[in-house]
Amino acid sequence: MAFRAFTPRRRADAAPGAQSADPNGPAEAMGDTSSVASATGRPVAMLPLRSLVFVGGMVSMLLEMSASRLLAPYFGTSLFIWANLIGLVLIYLSAGYFLGGRLADRYPSMRLLSILTTIAALATGLIPFISEPILDWSVSGMTEVNASVFYSSLVAVILLFGVPITLLGMVSPFAVRLSARSVGSTGRSAGGLYALSTVGSIVGTFLPVLLLIPSIGVKRTIITGCVALLAASLYGLRFWERIPAAIPGAILLLPLFLPQVAPLGALKTTPGMIFSQESFYNYIQVVQTADGTRQLVLNEGEAIHSVYNPNQILTGWYWDYFLAMPYFNQGENADKVKRVAIIGLAAGTIARQFTAVYGPVPIDGVEIDPAIVDVGRRYFDMTEPNLHVHTADGRTFMRITHNTYDVVAIDAFQQPYIPFQLTTKEFFEEVRAHMSPTGVLELNTGHTRTDYRLAQAFINTLSQVFPSVYAFDVPDTFNTEIVATNSPTTLATFRDNLSRVSADSLLGRVAAEVLPVARVAKPEPGGIVFTDDQAPVEQLTDQLILNYIQQGG
Repeated sequence: MAFRAFTPRRRADAAPGAQSADPNGPAEAMGDTSSVASATGRPVAMLPLRSLVFVGGMVSMLLEMSASRLLAPYFGTSLFIWANLIGLVLIYLSAGYFLGGRLADRYPSMRLLSILTTIAALATGLIPFISEPILDWSVSGMTEVNASVFYSSLVAVILLFGVPITLLGMVSPFAVRLSARSVGSTGRSAGGLYALSTVGSIVGTFLPVLLLIPSIGVKRTIITGCVALLAASLYGLRFWERIPAAIPGAILLLPLFLPQVAPLGALKTTPGMIFSQESFYNYIQVVQTADGTRQLVLNEGEAIHSVYNPNQILTGWYWDYFLAMPYFNQGENADKVKRVAIIGLAAGTIARQFTAVYGPVPIDGVEIDPAIVDVGRRYFDMTEPNLHVHTADGRTFMRITHNTYDVVAIDAFQQPYIPFQLTTKEFFEEVRAHMSPTGVLELNTGHTRTDYRLAQAFINTLSQVFPSVYAFDVPDTFNTEIVATNSPTTLATFRDNLSRVSADSLLGRVAAEVLPVARVAKPEPGGIVFTDDQAPVEQLTDQLILNYIQQGG
């Protein structure tokens, strides 16, 4: 295939690579001598083009990682949320590839590509400022009776990223069209550009997670992507030829380095909030009520993960129930509690209660988020000398620990979901291997007014491992406490033991709460049993949520 010459005819003695002036400006004027003769018939300076390809790939993944953190405080981080997010991002990119290819064939212009990415950068920069009202509006849809509102609001939230990601999808086909020298080199050009875009995507995956989001937060991470994309776009437009580089550079960096001038606010506004922080795992909020009680709220804020009041030990909520569980065994039960494990330590409510009731027994508290541990120490007085904090995944800890426990309390939620690896038969077998003969396991899970499928699945699973299983539906809440004992026990023994406790003591007050709701839990024949291979925890939880919405809340 013969290409029309893209410069005036040069002399026969001219150097093979020499080019004369071009209306768009020579590559040398842009500081790049690696221009190629593309199928457009014009020289394309490769450094600006490659910069756009790299930064475009980086920002597309940066937006995807940041999107998950924007959604988490409102919708959680379930498998279904991730599926919606990843699926829609792929749809946007596919649309961008298709539209970009057609547009590049019709208007193969570096200037047009740079204009499109400039628009993408501006759309990206708007996200931190419009996300909160849109997300608040979306969450309000969950209060409606119609379950479809939940899905439509979720889609509306993810549509925040539709415009910039679709435009970023246009970059690669545009770049291939602009850089191809001939039919024989198209594959090499396309391969090199897609490799460069993929390297940018790798950077865009790890940079926000490991550095930007923990250091400057989600909103400024998105603005960082906006700045990088806008700078690459202006480079492609040769913007500095018209305005000195220092001026736009200062304007672009202002939102990043002068937060007191352009405050972005908290990721989510919560009444009574006295502290907030974005960690690797959660959006952490500390809320203080009128009576001085502090509450640990994570992500979407639909549940309280720890409470602390310096003037009282008992909370009146499900945490109190853990204190009564050693009393399923015969004898002096208080003396038999030698070591306790808490998987899902949060800010230490259970640890504080066990220390107050059972004395300074060693407690291994497992919490995967180190930022939550710091918050617990700063705001929840989590300073018990008998508490040994382990920053780890609960299952990993249970696999490597050499200790034996009389009580294992599991209260690990990425609200409203329990991590699936902490729900399976195999995990409970590992836990039982680290329990004393009179050891007791208690697990916190949930239900709605009429839907107990998730709790029943846990009962089915625990019954595969332990000889005796019990359930406690906490009044006026959606919590179900499920208890399994390492040795065969009876409800009669539990009632008899607690009846001997002084009614005026902390444990006596707990006994008055738990005894009326204690019941033997029977496995469901042929019912769901969670295993490492198949644990539809999130599906069951989402069904509970939809059931709750359909019933009007």
